Amino acid sequence: MRLKMKLAPPPFYITSLILGLGLLIYALSAYTTPAQAAAQPLQDKTSNDFCLACHQGDDISLTLGSESLPVTINPIQFGLSVHAEEEIACVDCHTNISDYPHPDVKEKSVRSFSLSFSETCKDCHEDQYISAPDSVHEKAFSTGDENSPLCADCHNPHTQARIIGKESKELTIGARVHVPQTCEKCHSENYETYKNSVHGNALTEEGNVDVPTCTDCHGVHNDIKDPTTATFRNNTPELCANCHDNAEIMNKYGISTNVLETYVADFHGTNVKLFGDQSPDETTNKAVCTDCHGVHDIAKVNNAETGIALRENLLIKCQRCHPDATANFPDAWMSHYEPSPQHYPIVFYVNLFYKIMIPGIIGGMIFFIITDIYRRMVNRKKGAK
Repeated sequence: MRLKMKLAPPPFYITSLILGLGLLIYALSAYTTPAQAAAQPLQDKTSNDFCLACHQGDDISLTLGSESLPVTINPIQFGLSVHAEEEIACVDCHTNISDYPHPDVKEKSVRSFSLSFSETCKDCHEDQYISAPDSVHEKAFSTGDENSPLCADCHNPHTQARIIGKESKELTIGARVHVPQTCEKCHSENYETYKNSVHGNALTEEGNVDVPTCTDCHGVHNDIKDPTTATFRNNTPELCANCHDNAEIMNKYGISTNVLETYVADFHGTNVKLFGDQSPDETTNKAVCTDCHGVHDIAKVNNAETGIALRENLLIKCQRCHPDATANFPDAWMSHYEPSPQHYPIVFYVNLFYKIMIPGIIGGMIFFIITDIYRRMVNRKKGAK
């Protein structure tokens, strides 16, 4: 009789040890000393190994005027990058370098050095390069703001992991989690607020990829619009609906997918929808989602401090537009609930009454008219005889 044994998976620390040894072996295999590199034939001196022989050293920097630019490249991080995966060579981007010593650098500052590579990405990413000028970042740059982000400010060419999955064609899980950290480089205050919000905390602390990351709301490349414009504000309800109308996501958390519908059905939403259709570029004074829920600081509705499910917190929100609002003012709003016997039963039964009464009255009138016409026709026939 043959015994079948089911082997248990190795403990986590053994798996980690094996992975660590693998990375170490990779690093050692990629390591080439400067002496070995110098002895290589000229045609090999454009390989990544030749470049990394020097650039993997500690604290290597390039002096640009009064500034210093670190040029140390971690071979393991580079080896795990999407550029290494796609077999992009160093000299594909650094086209003016083919041997050592390198040509003198003309730029006198770190920023001007970065600007000198501003069109390099175009060779492989032409679609993104062409569309970028429509973004708020590129428009700022075109008006003379040299501190507006360039490609490499968001995508470090030496460490950038794959962003879009080869098979899924969508943002990878790793990229989604790290997007806020990228935006933090310039928008640190917004990041600090976002990471403590219901969305940001779930993403950055729990790794929950169901919640929106920065690019889901603000877009990427040419889709990044100025969030201070009236158009952006007027489109906020539809923006929020991208997730909150998605039953696949909302059902996991027991959240209603009728948020947009109930909003559009009330006074605020009806006016914003009509106003947005007629004058999309004009500012409306009616409340949109962010006026009540916040922008980067969105909290759970049952949060004791800011949650608008609590009447006292909701009243504070209402008083921003309705300064004379009293304690019972929020009772007029049904909190995105559809009326039911459990939620707002009076409204539910009034609606039910009218749903029965109106068809009953109209149906009764139609029945009366039809029977009256029939009786008149019967009487005419009798009179004719």
